[in-house]
Amino acid sequence: MSKLIDLSHTIRHGLRTYKGIPAPVICDYLSREASRQNYVAGTEFHIARIDMVANTGTYVDCPFHRYADGADLSAVALQRFVGLPCVVVRAPYRERLAVSAEDLEHVEVSGKAVLVHTGWAEHWDTPAYFEDHPFLTESAAQLLHARGATLVGIDSHNIDDTRGRARPVHSTLLRHEILIVEHLRGLEQLPDAGFSFSAVPPKIEGMGTFPVRAFAQLPQLPQLV
Repeated sequence: MSKLIDLSHTIRHGLRTYKGIPAPVICDYLSREASRQNYVAGTEFHIARIDMVANTGTYVDCPFHRYADGADLSAVALQRFVGLPCVVVRAPYRERLAVSAEDLEHVEVSGKAVLVHTGWAEHWDTPAYFEDHPFLTESAAQLLHARGATLVGIDSHNIDDTRGRARPVHSTLLRHEILIVEHLRGLEQLPDAGFSFSAVPPKIEGMGTFPVRAFAQLPQLPQLV
């Protein structure tokens, strides 16, 4: 038996995920009313249409997002997204914004998804979400690579410090094929370890980023009767 915990934000019409990037437009391609002419009485369908940039909601970054010669969404093996053993690193944003190698020094990350819980998700869908957010330092990214992490996620606006133009965390992790998941939520519901993490995008060629349904799977003991 297991318990599933949804760690994704809901994508909706007009949602702003990143300043300067357009919000998704969700509308009818075929409305239920219009579909009725195609079927017998009492039968109708809805087909929706979405115009959306890849960096919307909770999404995964593959190497192609940063590097032209990197693997895109279609080239990353399915097992890289599913059922990953996971650890959570607690780095409350009220204490500091920068998550450094020191915060990770005593965490066993080899072969694991590492989720950084800062609490910043409480600002989601507000103007505060975009400014002065928590981030990982370059030294943290280097440690995660050196110690064999397979995926790194954060509940913040960006895994890098966006106050400058450099993106050392994206550059380090994606060069070494370590996947990144940004804009997570609900990490306070998770234990520090002992569960698995999944974040699965569609299989698309020529794209390095796409929204995911991210979730944790926690083992549960059977109830005694």
